Amino acid sequence: MAYLNENYLKLQAGYLFPEIARRVKEFCETNPDTAQRLIRCGIGDVTEPLPHAVVEAMKRAVDELGDRETFRGYGPEQGYEFLRSTIAQHDYRDRKIDVADDEIFLSDGSKPDCGHILDILGDQNKVAITDPVYPVYVDTNVMTGHTGPAKADGSFQGLVYLPCTAENNFVPQPPKEHVDLVYLCFPNNPTGAVARREQLARWVEYAREHEAILLFDAAYEAYISEPDIPHSIFEIPGARECAIEFRSFSKTGGFTGVRCGFTVVPKTLLARTENGRKLPLHPLWHRRWSTKANGVSYPVQRGAEAVYSTEGREQVRALVNHYMGNAKILREGATNVGLRVYGGTNAPYIWVKTPAGTTSWEMFDRMLNELNVVVTPGSGFGAQGEGYFRISAFNSRVNAEEVARRLGKLS
Repeated sequence: MAYLNENYLKLQAGYLFPEIARRVKEFCETNPDTAQRLIRCGIGDVTEPLPHAVVEAMKRAVDELGDRETFRGYGPEQGYEFLRSTIAQHDYRDRKIDVADDEIFLSDGSKPDCGHILDILGDQNKVAITDPVYPVYVDTNVMTGHTGPAKADGSFQGLVYLPCTAENNFVPQPPKEHVDLVYLCFPNNPTGAVARREQLARWVEYAREHEAILLFDAAYEAYISEPDIPHSIFEIPGARECAIEFRSFSKTGGFTGVRCGFTVVPKTLLARTENGRKLPLHPLWHRRWSTKANGVSYPVQRGAEAVYSTEGREQVRALVNHYMGNAKILREGATNVGLRVYGGTNAPYIWVKTPAGTTSWEMFDRMLNELNVVVTPGSGFGAQGEGYFRISAFNSRVNAEEVARRLGKLS
C-alpha cells in the first residue's frame, strides 16, 4: 500500500472557508424559508461583472484560436511577453521601480504561488508568520512539513508568530530572533491594515541583516487610497535583494473565476545551499514553472493585458471604488451600533471587535442566525484573531446597504 503525506493530518480543524460553508449549508437546510435572505460577507469573492474591456479582449482571443492563421498552442510557461512587459511597465517602471519583464512570472493566482514558492526554498528555513494571517501561508507550510504538530490554540510548533494587535495597528515589528522567511501581506487580509514606508523599510533592513527573504503579498494594492502608502515592497531601497512579491488580478479585474496573477522574483535575490554557496532563486523559479506547468491560457492573458488599457484602467478603478464604497457603508453600519472597527479604508475588509465576552465563532453564529449575514470569524486567521470578525466589502451595493441596516438590530 502506498504511503500518504502525513503532514496533511496535522490540519486538524480543516480549512477555514470549508468550515464556514458547512455551517452555512446546515443553516440553510434547517431554515429553508430564511435561507433566501442570506447575505454572504464572508469569503472575499468579487460579485461585479468583469470589466467590458477584459470581456472584449478575451472574445477576440477566442476568435483567434478559432482561426488556423492565428491559432496558438502551448505558450511560454512563464507568460506571454506581451503581458509580462505590460505589467513590468505599468505596475513598476512607471512608478520608478526597477523590475525587468522576465522577472514577472504569470500564474493562475497569487494564492497558489504563495504555496508553490516553497518548492524552491529549503526545509531548513525558519518561517515567521503574522498573526492573524491569511490561512494559506500557514497551511502550505504545514503540508510541506515545515512545522511540528498543532497546539491547543491552533498554532503550529516550529513557526514564529508575529502578533498583529490593535496596539501595534496590526503591523508587526521584526522579531528579535533570526528567521529565514517572513510572510507579509499589505494591505492586509484579514485586518485591512496597511504598512507605511518606514515600517516596510525596517522589514527590509531586518531581512538584509539576517539574509532572510520577505514573501510579500500585495494582492490588494489597488485598494490603497492614501498617497504615502507603498503599493510594492520594491518601492523600498534594498528590497530587490531580499523580497519576492505576489500580485493578483482577482480583486482588481474581478478574475476570481478567471484566474490570473503573477509573482516577481528579482534576479538579484539569492539563497544559500547547504555548503554555503549563494545562488539566485530566479532560475530555480523559472525551472519550476517550465517543469510543473504550461502557463495561463492565452485568452485569459489577453484579458489581463486589457486591464492596463485606458478603458480597462477606468473600469477597474470603477470596480475598486464600488467595493470601497461598500466598505464605507459597512464601516459606518458597524460603528453606529457601538462596535470597534478597523480597516475598510485602504482595503476591502472591515475588521470588527466582538462584543465583550463573545468569541469569534459565537459572533459568526449570531450574525448568521439573528441577522442572516455570513461573516468570517477572526479565530480562523490565528490565535490573535480571536475576539474579532471580518466583513468583506465584496458585494452588491444593495446588499452592503442591507447588511448595514441589519447591523442596526444588534443589541
